Amino acid sequence: MTDKKAYLTVEGLDEQVELPVYSGSTGPDVIDVRGLTGKGYFTYDPGFVSTASCESKITYIDGEAGVLLHRGYPIEQLAEHSDFLETCFLLLNGELPNPQEKEEFVNIITNHTMVNEAMARFFRGFHHNAHPMSMMCGAVGAMASFYHDYLDITNPEHRAISAHRLIAKMPTLAAMCYKHSQGQPFMYPNNKLSYSENFLHMMFGTPCDDPEVSPTLARAMDKIFLLHADHEQNASTSTVRLAGSSGANPFACIASGITALWGPAHGGANEAVLNMLAEIGDVSNIDKFVAKAKDKNDPFRLMGFGHRVYKNFDPRAKVMKATCDEVLAELGLDNDPLLAVAKRLEEIALEDPYFIEKKLYPNVDFYSGIIMKAIGIPTEMFTVIFATGRTVGWIAHWAEMISGSYKIGRPRQLYTGYDKRDFPA
Repeated sequence: MTDKKAYLTVEGLDEQVELPVYSGSTGPDVIDVRGLTGKGYFTYDPGFVSTASCESKITYIDGEAGVLLHRGYPIEQLAEHSDFLETCFLLLNGELPNPQEKEEFVNIITNHTMVNEAMARFFRGFHHNAHPMSMMCGAVGAMASFYHDYLDITNPEHRAISAHRLIAKMPTLAAMCYKHSQGQPFMYPNNKLSYSENFLHMMFGTPCDDPEVSPTLARAMDKIFLLHADHEQNASTSTVRLAGSSGANPFACIASGITALWGPAHGGANEAVLNMLAEIGDVSNIDKFVAKAKDKNDPFRLMGFGHRVYKNFDPRAKVMKATCDEVLAELGLDNDPLLAVAKRLEEIALEDPYFIEKKLYPNVDFYSGIIMKAIGIPTEMFTVIFATGRTVGWIAHWAEMISGSYKIGRPRQLYTGYDKRDFPA
C-alpha cells in the first residue's frame, strides 16, 4: 500500500474525485474506484481486463516477461524440483512443506481417493455418449450431498477437509468419466501408487490386470497437473470466487469453475490443437496452412501458438516441451503422422521470422495436447484433466477469500435499454 492518490475529473462535477492508489508486492499499482459510486458513477470494463477484483497472495503473472510465480516460486523451479502434491500443499498453505508435512499431506490425499459407491449409480444415469465435462459438472456438484456434515465454510477444519477431498477425488471422478464413455468397469484407486500413477491406472487399467504404469508417463502426467494447478484470476477461478462470495459450498463452487473451464475459449485450447493437427492432416500440407495463418483475410488460425496472457514465451511451455520429447521417445511415436505434423509446426514457429516477430511461440496447450494424445487420452477428456489439475488452484482461491473479508460479487452494468415507459392501454 502507498499514500499515492489518483484524481478523476468528470465534466459536470464541481470537484475532482480522489481515488486511493495501492501497490502490491510486485506488479502494477491499482486505483481503488469504489468511491465513484458515491458520486453516481461506475467504471466500465467489459471482460474485467483492467479491473482487480480481489487481493490475493497465491499466484502472480507477468505476461510481458513470461513470468509465473506460485507463492513466489517460479513455475520452472517447481516443475524441476517439486511435484504436483507438494505444489498443492504450497498453494493451499503458502509455504513448501517440510518432509514430515509432505508425508502427512500425501497420506491424507491418498486415503481420500475413494468415492462413495453410490457415485457409480450416478454415472449409470448419464448417456453413454455424454461429454465427460458434463459428467464432471454433475459428479462434483453431487459430492456435496455426501459430505453435508462438513460444509460449514466458516470452519477452517471443514474448509481443509473439503480441499483434501476435492484434490484426492478429482482423478477418481475423471477416470470414471472416461470408463463410462468406454463402457468399461470402473477401477478402484490403488493407494500403493502415486497420485499420477493412480490416475493412469484408473484410466487404462482393467480388473484382470496388475497395475503397471510407465514412470515416464506418470512423470508427464504429474507435470501436466502441476503446470495447470493455478493461473491467477482467469475466467474459471473468478467464477469460483464469485460463486463462493454467495456462501455456496465448496463442491458447488468447484462445479461452477468446471462449467466455466468447459468453454472453448478457456479450457478447450489443447483440444483445439489436436483438431487443428487433424485438419492439416499431413506434413506435406503444412506450408499451405502456415500461409493461411499468415493471411489476415483467412479465418484459419494456428492453435497452440501465442497466449492471451503471455506476450513472450509461455514459461510452462519450456517444461512441457522437454516432457513431450521424453514421452514421444518412450512410446516410439516419432512416425505418427499427427505428431509429425506437430513437430514440424514447432520447428517452424521457433525459426520462422513471422512467428518470432509476433512472438507466436508454442504454448503449454500445444505440448500438453500432444502428450495426452500420445498417451492415448481422447481429446474430449483433455479439459477434464485440465480441471483435475486446476482444482487445487480453485480451492486455494476459494479458501483465501472465505478466510478473509469479502463481499458478495455484484458487477454493475451500462444500461442501454428502454427508459421507463407505460404499458399500452
